Amino acid sequence: MTIAAELRSLSVRDYHRMVEVGILAASERVELIEGQLYTMAAHRTAHSAAVTRIDRALSQRLRGRALLRFQDPVQLSDFSEPEPDIAIAHIDPLDYEDHHPTPTEIFWLIEVADSTLRRDRDLKVPVYGRSSIQEYWILDVQERCLYVFREPEQDGYRSEQKLSEQDAIAPLAFPDCIILVGEFLRSATQE
Repeated sequence: MTIAAELRSLSVRDYHRMVEVGILAASERVELIEGQLYTMAAHRTAHSAAVTRIDRALSQRLRGRALLRFQDPVQLSDFSEPEPDIAIAHIDPLDYEDHHPTPTEIFWLIEVADSTLRRDRDLKVPVYGRSSIQEYWILDVQERCLYVFREPEQDGYRSEQKLSEQDAIAPLAFPDCIILVGEFLRSATQE
């Protein structure tokens, strides 16, 4: 027998209020996606190292052109405020002190997957596509590849590529910013 349960979706406002009144600790590692709270995975060393490498590569290339935000919220709708590993956003005079970046202020998002590939693909691809995030990358540190999603639509993205560490890519918003996928990964000689 299947029992259907009706869930109450939380709004971003509800979520923020839960932190304000102490139901959730401000430091609690959760993110709001389509009205549901999801526990975020702990950052393992491979994950943290990949985020550092991405920071190094993109900071050099995008200085003065975009703002890099690391593991900070983006507000996709009234019911979704995920915390992607890296959000490449428009430069804001207040550095987003008065709001989190919204889809029209985001160039692209990057998630680093060392144990979260399934969630990053199955849960976040549809949400980011539906929210009109123009480009979404998942760096899979285990398989040493980069998934690139472009052309957002209601169910996710029309275009998906899987690039190896030998491949190069340029983000749609910055076609002159050519990146070798291997720059984001531990050198093969260090394995």
